[in-house]
Amino acid sequence: MGATMKDIARETGLGLATISSYLNGGNVREKNRIKIEEAIEKLHFEVNEVARGLKTNRTKTIGIILPELNNIFFSEIITAAEDLLRSHGYATMICDCRSDVKREEEAAEFLLHRRVDGLIMMPTGAEKKVFDRFRKSKRPVVLIDRRMENGDCDCILVDNEGAAQNAVKRLMKKGHKKIGMITGPDKVYTARERQRGYELALQESSKAQSDLKDKTDRKDTKLLADGNYTIAGGAKAMRKLYEDNPDMTAVFISNYEMTVGAMMEINDLGIKVPKQLSVIGFDNVDFARAVVPRLSIVTQPTEQIGQAAANLLLSRLEDKDETSDKTSDKTETTETIWLKTGFVEGESVADIS
Repeated sequence: MGATMKDIARETGLGLATISSYLNGGNVREKNRIKIEEAIEKLHFEVNEVARGLKTNRTKTIGIILPELNNIFFSEIITAAEDLLRSHGYATMICDCRSDVKREEEAAEFLLHRRVDGLIMMPTGAEKKVFDRFRKSKRPVVLIDRRMENGDCDCILVDNEGAAQNAVKRLMKKGHKKIGMITGPDKVYTARERQRGYELALQESSKAQSDLKDKTDRKDTKLLADGNYTIAGGAKAMRKLYEDNPDMTAVFISNYEMTVGAMMEINDLGIKVPKQLSVIGFDNVDFARAVVPRLSIVTQPTEQIGQAAANLLLSRLEDKDETSDKTSDKTETTETIWLKTGFVEGESVADIS
């Protein structure tokens, strides 16, 4: 049988309250901390997290739901979030829903039954029912990268609209008028925001008004092609844009996977960048540097996103602890944190002005 708190109390001569405070992350005197840690090592004491969870209604685990685990953007964010959560004593349970709404619902149900203390999620669909049960059970939820329709929830978002608008404006300043865009799926928040940024940039340019007039619907615009946020989709969209717009001089690709696919297709088509076609892609500095010529890309602060999500979730858990023994009629407010994108200049944009 393993050592218990009472064994540590006998070994150190300290009270159970002091030992409990230490084990739960509370403040204890330095000399007492040293005594407790020496006793823990000597007695090979291990905290029974299951028993403690039953007593405190806390499991010290956080659920994370991702659309695609093999997506480098998502994995970098989760690495940063997991590192910070671990430093605060929390483990994580990660579920990959493979961009499927049903799998997403099943993952949320699974994590709910595993009694995770909170949820970090990058929603695939636009249904708020995925996290409604978490909120009803007073467990905090933080959304990353995407909003959910008709659902009040804490969010960590990037200025996708501004990022796309800035990218297209850069192309315009170099003299480009016929600019294509490889977009993402309609149902995804970031895809809609990036397309909107593209359209706003065109609207602000008097030179592009004739091209945009009565063509804001993506289905009626030859300069827009949906790449479905995948490598294969990016390649297919690039070929379509090139075939439909032989006079196109530049293209903006609105996510990393589609950027990879589009560059593969550009190589297959024998298009010379930037002599024949200027290109601005999205995310992954290493990939941008590996391409010849080096790609100009929009970059997202993946580490900041992950850390911001973890910090916000931890603060909600602390707020929950402080109000657990109190009754309050105060309406819970949600918070949205906006982060800025960056831009890495490469050699993939020609000046044709």
